[in-house]
Amino acid sequence: MTLRDVLGGSGASGPLLVAAVTTALATALSYGLPEQYAATGVGLCFLGATYLLVWRSADASTIREFGLSLAGLFEPEQLSPRRMLDAAIRALLWAFAAALLIFPGFWFGYRLWYAPEQRFVAPGLHELFSESLGQLLGVAFPEEAFYRGYLQSALARTWRPKAGALHALLSPALLVASAVFAFGHLLTEPVPARLAVFFPALVFGWLRTQSGGIGAAIVFHASCNLFTWYLGKGYGLFG
Repeated sequence: MTLRDVLGGSGASGPLLVAAVTTALATALSYGLPEQYAATGVGLCFLGATYLLVWRSADASTIREFGLSLAGLFEPEQLSPRRMLDAAIRALLWAFAAALLIFPGFWFGYRLWYAPEQRFVAPGLHELFSESLGQLLGVAFPEEAFYRGYLQSALARTWRPKAGALHALLSPALLVASAVFAFGHLLTEPVPARLAVFFPALVFGWLRTQSGGIGAAIVFHASCNLFTWYLGKGYGLFG
């Protein structure tokens, strides 16, 4: 199998095979490494696969096609501060808009589901900052680079979405990448509720298609994890 096959030039089988192997390796690392290193090992697995498949082997135009440029940080070209600033602002705006639309309803449902007995007590700023860095760099960035950057983009070469925001949300590439993402979470923690990450994955994938890169998906993914942690911590549902 050539790199062209793996990147999606010969159908969906190559990218799906790569996704299966990478997800299996990440699962093995999650169980085999000591608990304090497991998340780091899984993240490096996804980043390593993305590096080998796209960042190392592709030219700048292909890296942009896969949404993996991140304002030129991962392109073999000179960085542009203006481009980086514009991309950062655009990613933040997309993520903020998604959070504004989704988080109020999520908070309401969270209270109904868990019925916390204590009043909300906001975690300290130090805890919040530490958790934010971990979610952004250790979880959201590696997972979005692989699943939305590589996998969804590679599948979209075969299953090209129709024009329009709704068609993008229902495109086979987005749906299949989200399903693989959810199944990977089930493997690392075999509880059926883990499959629920399929639904936020649809939003991550939609942000990738609409914003042109993975930046907004990374920020929103980290925000979702952080918001869930913030509510659980604040309501005393875990230590």
